[in-house]
Amino acid sequence: MAWDTEGTKRKIKEAATAEFAQYGPDGTTVEHIAKKAGVNKERVYNYFGGKRKLFATILRDELATVAQAVPATSFATEDIGDYAGRVYDYHCERPELIRLLRWEALVFDNEVPDEDLRRTFYHDKTAAVLEGQKAGVVTKDIDAAQLMMFILSIAGWWSTVPQVARMLCGPLSEEEHARRRAAIVQAARRLATPGASEQDIR
Repeated sequence: MAWDTEGTKRKIKEAATAEFAQYGPDGTTVEHIAKKAGVNKERVYNYFGGKRKLFATILRDELATVAQAVPATSFATEDIGDYAGRVYDYHCERPELIRLLRWEALVFDNEVPDEDLRRTFYHDKTAAVLEGQKAGVVTKDIDAAQLMMFILSIAGWWSTVPQVARMLCGPLSEEEHARRRAAIVQAARRLATPGASEQDIR
C-alpha cells in the first residue's frame, strides 16, 4: 500500500501549527509534534528537516494563506477601511498567525527565517498603499510602509493581546465584535484620508 506522503505532510503541518502557536518553537519538540500528528518523528525530519526549518515552513505557509485570503491590490480602487476589517476578521478566525509572529519575535533577535522572501508579502501591501497615494485617495502625509504598519496594527492588535482588549472593551460578544470591527474600519479610513486633521483622527 502506497504511503500517503501529502496526507502525512498535512498532518504534520497541522500538528506543528497548533504546537508552535501554543508553545513557540522552543517550547515543543519534534517528538511532541510527531505524536500529535500520529506519525514517526523520523518522517518530520525527512520531510521538513529540523524544528526551526519546520517552524519557518509553517509561518511561511500561514503568511501565504493570509495574503491570498485578504489580498491588497490597490487602495486606489479598494477601500482601506474594508481591508482593515477583513484583516481583523481573519485574525479572529485564525489567531495562529498572530501567535506564531509573536513567538518569532521572542525567539529570533535579528533576521528571521525566509526574511527576504517574506518581505515581498509586505512590499505588495505597501505597493497597494502607494497606488492609493498616487490616485490622491490615500494620505501622503504618512509614509506608505508606515501607514500599512499602522493599518495592520489597528486590525491585528486585538488578537495579539486579547486580554487587554477584554479589560478595555469587555468580553467578545457578537455585539462587541461588531463594535470593534466598525471602529477598526472607521479608524483605518480616517487615518488614510488625505488632509485628515488631528481632530478628525481622534
